[in-house]
Amino acid sequence: MKPQIKIEIENQIRTLRDALQDILDISAVYHTKREIFIQGRIYSDLYSSNAYTDWKKIITDRLSSLGFSVSFDQNENQVVLHIIRPEYKSEEAFPWTNLVLFLLTVLTTLAAGAMMEGKNILSDPFLILKGWSFAVPLLSILLCHEFGHYIESKINGIKVSLPYFIPGPTILGTFGAVIRSKSPFKNRKNLLDVGAAGPIAGFVVAVIVVILGLSYSQVVAKVPQGGISLGDSLIFKLLSFLVLKKIPEGYDVLLSPTAFAGWAGILVTMLNLLPIGQLDGGHIIYALLGKRQKKIALVAVLALIPLGIFLWEGWLVWVVLILIIKLSHPPTLNDQIPLDLKRKIIGWTAMFIFILSFTPVPIK
Repeated sequence: MKPQIKIEIENQIRTLRDALQDILDISAVYHTKREIFIQGRIYSDLYSSNAYTDWKKIITDRLSSLGFSVSFDQNENQVVLHIIRPEYKSEEAFPWTNLVLFLLTVLTTLAAGAMMEGKNILSDPFLILKGWSFAVPLLSILLCHEFGHYIESKINGIKVSLPYFIPGPTILGTFGAVIRSKSPFKNRKNLLDVGAAGPIAGFVVAVIVVILGLSYSQVVAKVPQGGISLGDSLIFKLLSFLVLKKIPEGYDVLLSPTAFAGWAGILVTMLNLLPIGQLDGGHIIYALLGKRQKKIALVAVLALIPLGIFLWEGWLVWVVLILIIKLSHPPTLNDQIPLDLKRKIIGWTAMFIFILSFTPVPIK
């Protein structure tokens, strides 16, 4: 954040504190470039019962006169004010960046799929459409994953961006997709709901894609020269046995583009569920275990190092990335609200999906 913007926000926070000092016992203040979040407790003893029931109107009127707009969240006896800075009160612009990145990702994944089919898209650009059997299932998995997060965020009152898809010159044609959070999580319930929704939704779609893709795959005596040998997760092994039955000794499976898209979707789910930082797994473990998440993240990183040295070098790249994004997960606005049994079951189910999806050697 630029120094000038930071100074402006600090001045606005002081103004807000002055405006609310006789109404709200402020316990925490957070901010983004666009919004300011103030958490606290209403001074109920300062008002008569009739006036107290109208404290939202009092706050709204005061802040509106200062140019701010405000919405409210209540966690038991706590209130969180979502205050939009005056510079950002106008309606949000059409998300052109999200749309353009998605369309570019459609093209790059189509190109990747067409090349899997052996098509020369440079000689005939229309051959790129032959990549649909890879691009459509892969994008379906990513869309369900990201919109799982997006929809749960909206349900829980967490402000987030639309997904940003990242096209790239990789074997998949993409580096995946991300959603940018615009407000802090209010409590561990919200954190669990949002963190688990994406990987569970993506995993379910990936399993369906794998089943469909394996039905079009071939069991061959020898993999064609130049092919890539992929590692198996527990879930992929199980699905392969259910669809293809027992594969004869000396034979292997030549995956269809759709099956490869499902395999990639399971791999992406697994990587997102690593219990580290603000990855989905980090969200879930922090929601389940609180500050103990940092110790689990440290154990996970230490386990990846020998895997990277002896099995697959790509894990070492992940270790470097993890150290950049940090091991620990930041606290929510109110960590004291406990999880109910349903959410605990959902959280541990998501981590069981991580075990099922873990692939020690993704590429052999």
